[in-house]
Amino acid sequence: MYYGHNPKFPDNFMWGASSAAWQVEGGVADGGRTPAIIDLNSKTKKPFADNTYAADHYHHYKEDVALMAECGFSSYRFSLSWSRIIPHADGKVNPEGIAFYNDLINELVAHNITPIVTLYHYDLPVWVDEWGADVTPDWAWWRRQWGYFLEKALETKDKDQKAD
Repeated sequence: MYYGHNPKFPDNFMWGASSAAWQVEGGVADGGRTPAIIDLNSKTKKPFADNTYAADHYHHYKEDVALMAECGFSSYRFSLSWSRIIPHADGKVNPEGIAFYNDLINELVAHNITPIVTLYHYDLPVWVDEWGADVTPDWAWWRRQWGYFLEKALETKDKDQKAD
């Protein structure tokens, strides 16, 4: 793109990166995670790539965050894997899943990188899909519970501690 001048970005512009859990985490059977529909797609449909290992962010998030900091990123938008946090239809929370995301958030904040969390990015648990997902009357309730739960479960680590 050509500009007739040097464009100026606001001082508080957030330079960063974004990802989705299924695109980068890998570790699809690690830490209590159960299959998501995207896992099935990545094994059977083309041109989906197999996400079994992906970038292995699940095992290398500290190195990944260090690279982000080295690049000068000030933000990182990532999604949460529902099947890593609530792996079964009984609704019980997987402490390992919560710990992973809290550790990631803490690492980002320690490197002055603002975490921006996406609740859902195409990695619906297979167990949700099996009971009808978005065609069941319970779907809205489950989605609301998912968001409410995450708000309470993930530690607040806003580096500016603002309630905007």
